[in-house]
Formats: sequence, structure tokens, C-alpha cells
Amino acid sequence: GLRSIINSTPPNTEFDWSDKIGPYDVPVVSHEIGQWCVYPNFREIEKYDGVLKPKNFEIFRDILNANGMGHLADSFQLASGKLQALCYKAEIEAALRTPRFAGFQLLSLQDFPGQGAALVGILDPFREEKGYITPMEFRRFCNSTVPLARMKKRVFFNDDTLTVGVQIAHFGPEIFPETAPMWRITGQQGDTLFSGIMDTVDITFGNLMMPDSIIVPLGSIDKARMLTLTIDVAGFANDWDIWVYPKTAPENGKILMTNSLTAKALQHLQNGGAVLWSIPEQAKHQNLDDAVGFSSIFWNTAWTKGQKPHSLGILCNPAHPSLSDFPTEYHSNWQWWDAMTYSNGIILDAFPDGIRPIVRVIDDWFTNRREALLIEVKVGRGKLLISGIDFFENMDGRPAGIQLLRSLKNYMAGEQFDPKVEMSVEQLKALLPG
Repeated sequence: GLRSIINSTPPNTEFDWSDKIGPYDVPVVSHEIGQWCVYPNFREIEKYDGVLKPKNFEIFRDILNANGMGHLADSFQLASGKLQALCYKAEIEAALRTPRFAGFQLLSLQDFPGQGAALVGILDPFREEKGYITPMEFRRFCNSTVPLARMKKRVFFNDDTLTVGVQIAHFGPEIFPETAPMWRITGQQGDTLFSGIMDTVDITFGNLMMPDSIIVPLGSIDKARMLTLTIDVAGFANDWDIWVYPKTAPENGKILMTNSLTAKALQHLQNGGAVLWSIPEQAKHQNLDDAVGFSSIFWNTAWTKGQKPHSLGILCNPAHPSLSDFPTEYHSNWQWWDAMTYSNGIILDAFPDGIRPIVRVIDDWFTNRREALLIEVKVGRGKLLISGIDFFENMDGRPAGIQLLRSLKNYMAGEQFDPKVEMSVEQLKALLPG
């Protein structure tokens, strides 16, 4: 649930299962790790040409269509699939980081159609690819030899120093004598910012921890960037995304920020101003979904009696101007852990149909609700951005939250912030708390 390591701990690549297997002197193999779900692929329906029919998929598809989001089915599947692969990578690498771990077992590589439809496979029930991860990509973190990076965090300010312990999980048939791992850090366009060669070692069977570390001061990075660390050992390569944000940036004084529709906020809107309404994480309301988490759904919510989370990540347009200072893809990656952890999803089923979320939450396929983290509306002469992300709680310890807030404020201060859907104050108060 939301107490799992992936959901409850800020992004890192350090955790392993040493404390779990420590008391045992026998080989330990983990059973059915992960079970991370992906949104249904409704194109799969036509593959069933025998006596078995995917009637459940037809029901899920009809619910999605009834909620006006049928055109998003493929996008939901691909975006949630990227998150699913991210979660499996985290699970498998944790197993490979664990000394003395004897092995791990996935439920399967393909979906399990039974017991409520466990869409836990990176392949469909016909063992065919779904389109969001290739065999080559999967083998980077699931292979006989896998380079591993131990990082205390994955989101940094530029006054930080990146320190990476390098580990090599090698369970192949041969030894690699006198091998020097190579590493590089690249930008989104493939440009190399930093690189190096580590000490030479003999890579033998087991979990080898390199005697030296990768140490990179980040002060030369002066704007928000998504970077990729790649480590190559004897032709086996693995990679990890990291994010670096400026420690300080100018504050935009044009934006009024509030956690409720106060008289001051309403007056600011009436005067034609811009307001960012950040709904508190602890708020309770019928149009707020408190079952949002970073990871995708475990098994399925019908079989687990509603175990949280009920979400399958986010879907956004990376080119939207509100995200111009918050580098992102169209799907969840680790920089979105903050937003998904300190938030409620805004359920839009009762809102005007014309609202197009800046960032959507992909809801459980059993309910298929229109759900968002960020929406914008016009209120009288003013402009309002409504955030299901709490930008007040514990902000000192949230670099990704700080940078996302900067990006939103910069957008709201410019001419591109121009909501098309109009709502009255009375409508807003009827649909959301505060």
C-alpha cells in the first residue's frame, strides 16, 4: 500500500532486503515481487478468437467511454506502462543489491487475466509486447550481469554533490578480470556533462561493491535539468534518471497563493489577478481522491478490497508552458514522487466538460474517473490555477515540490496563462473544500 518503500520513501536507490534475510542461514528467494499494474490495453480485445472472451475489458472500456475519455485509452496504457516498468526496475535492483540473496521470482512476465484481472505483466496474456519497454531495455536491469548505483536521493539542488556507490551484481558463468567500470552523466539531448573511469577490479560471482565512488559537484548546473547516469561494466550497461534544480530563484510577487478561497483570494480574483489555490493534503471531500500514490496499483483494487493506491501515475503534455521549468516526460518518473505523495486527486466528474487538466491522474480502471492534479479556470476577471498538490506542507524538504511550484508561478505570471473554462465562486465552493 502507501506504506511500501516505493510510496513512503523519497526516491533513492539504496534500499535492499538485507535486514529481512539477515536472520536466516538458508538461501532466500523472494516470491512474486512487484505485481505492479498497467492500464488495460483495449486493442487486446480483438486478439481473443476462441471460447474465452475479455468481457471485463469491454466493461472497463465502456466505463471509460461513458466518462468521456475513450480517446485517452492508449495514452493511459503507455503512461502507466512506463510507471510499471519503473517500479519493476526498482524492485529487481533492490534484490540484486542484496548480498546473499538467492534469487527473485516475478508472478510472470505476462498479465494474469484471472482473480479480478491482474494486469501485472510487461507482456500481454499472449506474451506479446505492449509497446512501452523493449527486451533490450528490460535486460539493462534484469540480466546475468547488472551494474547498480547506490544513491541516497535522485532529486538534487545545484549546491549538492552527487555521490554514487557502484555495485555489480554478477551471476554469469565467467569472471571479468581487471575490469574498469565506466560512467557518464548526460542531458536529455544526449550531451555528456560528466564522465569517468573507476578503479580496475576483478568481477567475480556475487554482489561486488566497488572500492571507489562517483563524486560529482553539481554547482555548474544553473537551470532545472533532467540528467541520466549510465554505468557500463564489461559491455553491460544500466542507467538512472536524476534531477538537478537551482537552489535559489527569483520569487514572483504577482501570484497570490492560498490553501483556501479566502476573502483575500476572492478579492484578488475580482480585481483580475492570478491565484494559485493549493488544496491541503489532509483535506477531505467527495471530489478529492485520497488514494493517490506514486507507484501503480498492486494486483487490482477489487481483489485487494480497495488497497491504496488507486492510481496509475500521471499523464501530461511535457511541452505545456506550466511545466517549462520542471523537466518531465508525458508519464510519471521519480521527480513526480513529491507531487503524488503530497496530494489528493481532484475528481472532475462534476466539473464542466471543457476543463482540460494540465496534469491528469490515471484512475483505477474499475472507476475511470476524470481526475487531475492541476487544472485552470477563469473566475470573473481573474484566473485561478487549482492544485491537488499541497505546496504548503513540509516544503523545506521537497526540492521537486519547490521547483514545480516555481514553474507554475512563472507560467501564471505570463500571458500564456489564459484559462478558457469559466466557473463561478459558488460552483467552486460546491465542488471543492474551502
